[in-house]
Amino acid sequence: MIVLWNQAIDSIGVLASARLLVPLLTLIVLWCWEFWRPFFDQRDKKIRHDLRNLFIGFMNASLLAFTLGLITIVIAELVDRNGWGLLAQFTLADTVRWLPALVLLDGWMYLWHRANHRVPFLWRFHRMHHSDLQMDATTAIRFHLGEVGLSAALRCIVIPVLGITVWELVCYEILMQIVVQFHHANISIGRFDRWLRLLIVTPDMHKMHHSRLQTETDSNYSSVFSFWDRLAGTWTMRPETRSIEFGLAEFSDEASQTIGGMLKTPLWPGKRSITTSHKGHSPEMIEHRNMKQ
Repeated sequence: MIVLWNQAIDSIGVLASARLLVPLLTLIVLWCWEFWRPFFDQRDKKIRHDLRNLFIGFMNASLLAFTLGLITIVIAELVDRNGWGLLAQFTLADTVRWLPALVLLDGWMYLWHRANHRVPFLWRFHRMHHSDLQMDATTAIRFHLGEVGLSAALRCIVIPVLGITVWELVCYEILMQIVVQFHHANISIGRFDRWLRLLIVTPDMHKMHHSRLQTETDSNYSSVFSFWDRLAGTWTMRPETRSIEFGLAEFSDEASQTIGGMLKTPLWPGKRSITTSHKGHSPEMIEHRNMKQ
């Protein structure tokens, strides 16, 4: 068992390095792109906005890396040693089984994301992510610690059920970080978007998911591969995305965008505002929430 823990610590060191280095390089590239040619011109508030989101992201990573993160790696090591899970029931070469492993993990992420919109308790945490008024690459790491912790805990169950090994987990984590930052970025890839989103989630596709219109917010749940939404009937697109207004009406005040305001998001009343127009900011929702303080 001591050997297993030492291997897990070595593995989490590699995983942590990869999860830090690859997203960091991706973020730098996307930052430059957002400053050079943003889809929405929001550069005047970008530095303060991005620093807040980065603080939340690095806080989550620091707190979870050697707690649930370590437990996850230990479980994945046990899966590999003992042949647990669905994938172990098939005779697949290592060079082949990584693909179904990625697809299965991504399918789980689709279900988890959709549950965060459907289950009121989970939505209390997940709405911190959707309350961002300026969606960009840093929004990809703007998640409440409660949501990240619950996701990591459930993954400790999902990994042995599916039979995911530690290196398959590493590969998926790296791929997901790249794609998620890409489709949150404040950029446009023009006509290429419609072809690329046949395979993966793209910026235009995910902008719909961050719309204030609830019918659009409750759609396009996919993380990496876009076909999950088509299969599940949750795919939504509009002809153009310039008119999309981001955020949640009840969290559109400046206090909700501070670090303290974001961390307190789950504490506010759980009822969702239903926005039917992009023009209305529903100030009465903000006033009602502030009365509860």
